Amino acid sequence: MSGTKVAVVGAGGRMGRAACAAVEAADDLELVGRFGRTDELGDLAGADVAVELTVPDASPATVAHCVGRGVHVVVGTSGWDEERLGRLRDQLEEAPGVGVLVAPNFAVGAVLMMELARRAAPFFESVEILEMHHPDKVDAPSGTAARTAELVAEARSHAGVPPAPDATARDPDGARGARLHGVPVHSVRLRGLVAHQEVLLGNPGEVLTLRHDSLERSSFMTGVLTGVRRVAEHPGLTVGLEHYLGLDA
Repeated sequence: MSGTKVAVVGAGGRMGRAACAAVEAADDLELVGRFGRTDELGDLAGADVAVELTVPDASPATVAHCVGRGVHVVVGTSGWDEERLGRLRDQLEEAPGVGVLVAPNFAVGAVLMMELARRAAPFFESVEILEMHHPDKVDAPSGTAARTAELVAEARSHAGVPPAPDATARDPDGARGARLHGVPVHSVRLRGLVAHQEVLLGNPGEVLTLRHDSLERSSFMTGVLTGVRRVAEHPGLTVGLEHYLGLDA
Protein backbone atom coordinates (compact mmCIF):
# COMPACT_ATOMS: atom_id res chain seq x y z
CA MET A 1 0.00 0.00 0.00
CA SER A 2 1.42 3.38 -0.99
CA GLY A 3 1.99 6.13 1.54
CA THR A 4 3.48 9.60 1.31
CA LYS A 5 4.69 10.23 -2.23
CA VAL A 6 8.29 11.41 -2.35
CA ALA A 7 10.47 12.88 -5.09
CA VAL A 8 14.24 13.25 -4.72
CA VAL A 9 15.90 16.18 -6.51
CA GLY A 10 19.63 15.63 -6.87
CA ALA A 11 19.00 11.90 -7.10
CA GLY A 12 22.21 11.24 -9.03
CA GLY A 13 24.56 12.34 -6.24
CA ARG A 14 25.78 10.14 -3.42
CA MET A 15 23.35 11.61 -0.92
CA GLY A 16 20.58 11.50 -3.50
CA ARG A 17 21.14 7.84 -4.26
CA ALA A 18 21.15 7.01 -0.55
CA ALA A 19 17.93 8.98 -0.04
CA CYS A 20 16.21 7.17 -2.91
CA ALA A 21 17.19 3.80 -1.45
CA ALA A 22 16.00 4.80 2.03
CA VAL A 23 12.63 5.98 0.73
CA GLU A 24 12.17 2.82 -1.32
CA ALA A 25 12.92 0.67 1.74
CA ALA A 26 10.32 2.47 3.91
CA ASP A 27 6.91 0.80 4.02
CA ASP A 28 5.05 4.08 4.56
CA LEU A 29 6.70 6.03 1.71
CA GLU A 30 6.56 5.78 -2.07
CA LEU A 31 9.34 7.06 -4.31
CA VAL A 32 7.58 8.61 -7.31
CA GLY A 33 10.36 10.66 -8.88
CA ARG A 34 14.13 10.86 -9.29
CA PHE A 35 15.35 14.17 -10.68
CA GLY A 36 18.77 15.53 -11.53
CA ARG A 37 19.47 19.11 -10.53
CA THR A 38 19.15 20.31 -14.13
CA ASP A 39 16.03 18.29 -14.97
CA GLU A 40 12.67 19.88 -15.67
CA LEU A 41 10.73 19.33 -12.43
CA GLY A 42 7.20 20.01 -13.62
CA ASP A 43 4.74 18.75 -11.02
CA LEU A 44 7.46 16.58 -9.41
CA ALA A 45 5.62 13.44 -10.51
CA GLY A 46 2.77 14.21 -8.13
CA ALA A 47 4.94 14.08 -5.02
CA ASP A 48 3.67 15.19 -1.62
CA VAL A 49 7.23 15.85 -0.39
CA ALA A 50 10.44 16.65 -2.25
CA VAL A 51 13.87 15.88 -0.80
CA GLU A 52 16.21 18.58 -2.13
CA LEU A 53 19.87 17.50 -2.37
CA THR A 54 21.39 19.62 -5.14
CA VAL A 55 24.11 22.30 -4.82
CA PRO A 56 24.02 25.75 -3.16
CA ASP A 57 23.62 27.68 -6.42
CA ALA A 58 20.64 25.59 -7.55
CA SER A 59 18.90 25.02 -4.24
CA PRO A 60 16.84 28.26 -3.84
CA ALA A 61 15.25 27.99 -7.28
CA THR A 62 14.49 24.30 -6.77
CA VAL A 63 12.85 24.93 -3.40
CA ALA A 64 10.87 27.88 -4.79
CA HIS A 65 9.60 25.64 -7.61
CA CYS A 66 8.40 23.05 -5.09
CA VAL A 67 6.76 25.62 -2.81
CA GLY A 68 5.00 27.20 -5.79
CA ARG A 69 3.39 23.86 -6.54
CA GLY A 70 2.32 23.16 -2.98
CA VAL A 71 4.93 20.47 -2.39
CA HIS A 72 6.55 20.22 1.04
CA VAL A 73 10.37 20.25 0.93
CA VAL A 74 13.11 18.67 3.01
CA VAL A 75 16.33 20.55 2.17
CA GLY A 76 19.74 19.02 2.73
CA THR A 77 21.74 21.44 0.59
CA SER A 78 24.00 23.91 2.41
CA GLY A 79 24.44 27.60 1.65
CA TRP A 80 21.16 28.81 3.17
CA ASP A 81 22.22 32.09 4.78
CA GLU A 82 19.85 34.60 6.36
CA GLU A 83 19.25 36.41 3.08
CA ARG A 84 18.13 33.21 1.36
CA LEU A 85 16.07 32.12 4.35
CA GLY A 86 14.35 35.52 4.39
CA ARG A 87 13.33 35.18 0.75
CA LEU A 88 12.03 31.69 1.43
CA ARG A 89 9.95 32.92 4.36
CA ASP A 90 8.39 35.49 2.05
CA GLN A 91 7.59 32.78 -0.51
CA LEU A 92 6.00 30.59 2.13
CA GLU A 93 3.68 33.41 3.18
CA GLU A 94 2.11 33.01 -0.26
CA ALA A 95 1.82 29.23 0.21
CA PRO A 96 -0.09 28.61 3.47
CA GLY A 97 0.11 25.02 4.63
CA VAL A 98 3.37 24.23 2.84
CA GLY A 99 6.24 23.18 5.09
CA VAL A 100 9.97 23.45 4.39
CA LEU A 101 12.67 21.94 6.59
CA VAL A 102 16.20 23.26 6.03
CA ALA A 103 18.47 20.84 7.86
CA PRO A 104 22.18 21.69 8.23
CA ASN A 105 22.72 18.04 9.14
CA PHE A 106 20.46 14.97 9.07
CA ALA A 107 22.59 12.76 11.33
CA VAL A 108 20.94 12.47 14.74
CA GLY A 109 24.35 12.43 16.43
CA ALA A 110 25.32 15.67 14.72
CA VAL A 111 22.07 17.32 15.80
CA LEU A 112 22.75 16.24 19.38
CA MET A 113 26.33 17.56 19.12
CA MET A 114 25.01 20.97 18.05
CA GLU A 115 22.52 20.99 20.91
CA LEU A 116 25.18 20.02 23.45
CA ALA A 117 27.47 22.75 22.08
CA ARG A 118 24.68 25.30 22.45
CA ARG A 119 24.08 24.29 26.05
CA ALA A 120 27.77 24.14 26.99
CA ALA A 121 28.94 27.33 25.27
CA PRO A 122 27.97 29.83 28.02
CA PHE A 123 30.05 27.91 30.57
CA PHE A 124 33.37 28.19 28.72
CA GLU A 125 35.71 31.08 28.06
CA SER A 126 36.76 29.90 24.60
CA VAL A 127 35.08 28.02 21.76
CA GLU A 128 36.25 27.04 18.27
CA ILE A 129 34.87 24.74 15.59
CA LEU A 130 36.77 22.36 13.32
CA GLU A 131 34.86 20.78 10.42
CA MET A 132 36.35 18.12 8.16
CA HIS A 133 34.91 16.84 4.89
CA HIS A 134 35.85 15.10 1.65
CA PRO A 135 37.49 17.31 -1.01
CA ASP A 136 34.53 17.03 -3.40
CA LYS A 137 32.44 19.28 -1.16
CA VAL A 138 31.91 22.56 -3.01
CA ASP A 139 31.39 24.94 -0.09
CA ALA A 140 33.18 25.90 3.10
CA PRO A 141 32.48 26.11 5.90
CA SER A 142 29.89 23.35 6.10
CA GLY A 143 26.28 24.12 6.89
CA THR A 144 26.64 22.18 10.12
CA ALA A 145 29.58 24.34 11.23
CA ALA A 146 27.75 27.53 10.31
CA ARG A 147 24.66 26.46 12.23
CA THR A 148 26.75 25.39 15.23
CA ALA A 149 28.50 28.76 15.30
CA GLU A 150 25.15 30.53 15.15
CA LEU A 151 23.70 28.48 18.03
CA VAL A 152 26.86 28.89 20.14
CA ALA A 153 26.99 32.65 19.55
CA GLU A 154 23.31 33.11 20.42
CA ALA A 155 23.70 31.14 23.64
CA ARG A 156 26.78 33.09 24.70
CA SER A 157 25.19 36.43 23.86
CA HIS A 158 22.04 35.57 25.79
CA ALA A 159 24.15 34.60 28.82
CA GLY A 160 26.26 37.76 28.60
CA VAL A 161 29.51 35.88 27.97
CA PRO A 162 32.29 38.18 26.67
CA PRO A 163 34.18 37.41 23.44
CA ALA A 164 36.70 34.59 23.67
CA PRO A 165 40.26 35.77 24.39
CA ASP A 166 42.60 35.87 21.39
CA ALA A 167 45.85 37.82 21.34
CA THR A 168 46.49 37.22 17.63
CA ALA A 169 47.63 40.52 16.13
CA ARG A 170 48.75 39.36 12.67
CA ASP A 171 47.19 36.65 10.53
CA PRO A 172 47.61 37.70 6.88
CA ASP A 173 46.94 34.19 5.55
CA GLY A 174 43.88 33.42 7.67
CA ALA A 175 45.44 30.71 9.81
CA ARG A 176 42.98 31.50 12.59
CA GLY A 177 40.08 30.44 10.37
CA ALA A 178 36.90 32.21 9.40
CA ARG A 179 34.79 34.08 11.95
CA LEU A 180 31.12 33.14 11.95
CA HIS A 181 29.08 35.08 14.48
CA GLY A 182 32.40 35.75 16.20
CA VAL A 183 33.28 32.04 16.49
CA PRO A 184 36.47 30.79 14.75
CA VAL A 185 35.65 28.03 12.25
CA HIS A 186 38.31 25.92 10.52
CA SER A 187 37.62 23.80 7.42
CA VAL A 188 39.59 20.73 6.34
CA ARG A 189 39.08 19.03 2.95
CA LEU A 190 40.80 15.65 2.83
CA ARG A 191 40.40 12.50 0.76
CA GLY A 192 39.12 9.65 2.91
CA LEU A 193 36.83 11.80 5.04
CA VAL A 194 33.03 11.91 4.82
CA ALA A 195 31.66 14.43 7.35
CA HIS A 196 33.19 15.19 10.74
CA GLN A 197 33.07 18.05 13.23
CA GLU A 198 34.65 18.98 16.55
CA VAL A 199 33.55 21.74 18.89
CA LEU A 200 36.36 22.70 21.28
CA LEU A 201 35.41 24.53 24.47
CA GLY A 202 38.06 25.74 26.89
CA ASN A 203 38.43 27.12 30.38
CA PRO A 204 41.57 27.55 32.49
CA GLY A 205 42.79 24.03 33.18
CA GLU A 206 40.15 22.15 31.15
CA VAL A 207 38.97 21.45 27.61
CA LEU A 208 35.68 19.88 26.54
CA THR A 209 35.68 18.31 23.07
CA LEU A 210 32.41 17.43 21.34
CA ARG A 211 32.95 15.36 18.19
CA HIS A 212 30.70 13.71 15.66
CA ASP A 213 31.76 11.46 12.79
CA SER A 214 29.61 10.37 9.89
CA LEU A 215 31.48 7.40 8.46
CA GLU A 216 29.03 6.74 5.64
CA ARG A 217 25.99 8.47 4.18
CA SER A 218 23.58 5.99 5.73
CA SER A 219 24.08 8.00 8.95
CA PHE A 220 21.96 10.78 7.44
CA MET A 221 19.00 8.66 6.41
CA THR A 222 17.21 8.52 9.78
CA GLY A 223 17.02 12.30 9.73
CA VAL A 224 15.99 12.44 6.07
CA LEU A 225 13.10 10.04 6.67
CA THR A 226 12.08 11.87 9.85
CA GLY A 227 11.93 15.09 7.86
CA VAL A 228 9.88 13.50 5.08
CA ARG A 229 7.40 12.04 7.54
CA ARG A 230 6.96 15.18 9.64
CA VAL A 231 7.41 18.19 7.34
CA ALA A 232 3.67 18.41 6.58
CA GLU A 233 3.02 18.84 10.31
CA HIS A 234 5.15 22.01 10.36
CA PRO A 235 3.84 24.61 7.90
CA GLY A 236 6.21 27.46 7.09
CA LEU A 237 9.97 27.39 7.50
CA THR A 238 11.82 25.24 10.04
CA VAL A 239 15.61 25.48 10.30
CA GLY A 240 17.20 22.50 12.02
CA LEU A 241 16.08 18.91 12.52
CA GLU A 242 16.17 19.45 16.29
CA HIS A 243 12.71 21.01 16.10
CA TYR A 244 11.29 17.73 14.80
CA LEU A 245 13.09 15.75 17.53
CA GLY A 246 11.78 17.77 20.48
CA LEU A 247 15.21 19.14 21.38
CA ASP A 248 14.02 22.75 21.30
CA ALA A 249 11.68 22.26 24.26
